[in-house]
Amino acid sequence: MRVRVDFEKCQSNGLCVLSAPEVFDLDADGYLHYEPDPDASSADAVRDAAQACPTRAISIDEP
Repeated sequence: MRVRVDFEKCQSNGLCVLSAPEVFDLDADGYLHYEPDPDASSADAVRDAAQACPTRAISIDEP
C-alpha cells in the first residue's frame, strides 16, 4: 500500500489523524505529516482515513 496526500487539497483538519494516528500526524503548526508506506496492519485504518477526508486529499495505491 502506498499513501499519497494532495497538499493542494488538504486542509489539515485532522480527520485522518483520528482514523489512522499511526500513519498521519499534525504538528504543532497544523501541518500534516504521514507515512507513505504504512505497515499492512494499518491498511483498514488508512482506507477509513481516506474516506473520512472531506476534501478527498488522500489517495491509496494498492498492489
